[in-house]
Formats: sequence, C-alpha cells, structure tokens
Amino acid sequence: MKKDFTNILLFMAVLNIYSQNENVKLKKTMNMKNTSILVNANEHVRKGEYEAYLSYLTEDTKWVFVGERTLLGKEAVRQYIKEFYLAPPVFDMEKAIEEGDFVTATGNIALKNVNGEYDHYIYCDIWRFNNGKIAELKAFVIEKKP
Repeated sequence: MKKDFTNILLFMAVLNIYSQNENVKLKKTMNMKNTSILVNANEHVRKGEYEAYLSYLTEDTKWVFVGERTLLGKEAVRQYIKEFYLAPPVFDMEKAIEEGDFVTATGNIALKNVNGEYDHYIYCDIWRFNNGKIAELKAFVIEKKP
C-alpha cells in the first residue's frame, strides 16, 4: 500500500511539472500577438501584395534604416517599396522576441537588383506596434559578401 501511495505521489509530481511546462508554452504563444501580426503582414510582402501589407502600418509610421535613411509616414514606405522591391523579396525570419509593444526579429533577406540578380542581407529589426499596427521600425541591415 505504501508503494502504491509513493507511485501516486510520483505520478502527480510528474503531471504537475508537465502541466507547468505546457502552461509556460501556452503563455508564450498567447503573448506573441504582435509577432503574429508581423508574420501575417510579411506574407503579403512575399506575395507582392504591397497595398495589403501597407494596411498593417499606422499612417505616421517611422522606419529608420540605421546609417542609411529614415522614412516618415506610410506614403514614404510605399515609395520605398516601389523603388527597392523590383520583385517580392525573399526572406526568412530566424528568430523573434516579443516584449510588450516591441518585436525584435533577425533573419535573412534577398532583394532583386536592376541587373536581375539578388543581393543578400542579414537583418535585425526592432518593430514597435501601436494598437495592432506597425508604428515604427529600426532596421540594422548588413550586406552578405560572397
């Protein structure tokens, strides 16, 4: 009888640990709302649906490409897309970390140039969200050298 009781206690302890781990996973998933918004928006970019993508931005969005340029407002982003996205970019987000209104994402992106070839870059983006829309981007982009 003592052995059965010990086994029950052991089983309950294991079940409790498993349950706690599942709750942590669930909380992480539930708290990734802005990351999900970013992933959904980026799907439109992959498909070349730029106007649909732009609907995810606030009107006064601010994009800072560190050391290169700053875009102020949705119209400036629209013009940037027209200039630099000669074809839908090819990219993958390797990691995303969400904290409050911010998502930090790292990955790779390739942009088609005027010669029809792809230039490859590594990025680290810090996105700020406001009421479910992209309000700001601070992008650190480094060209990959062959």
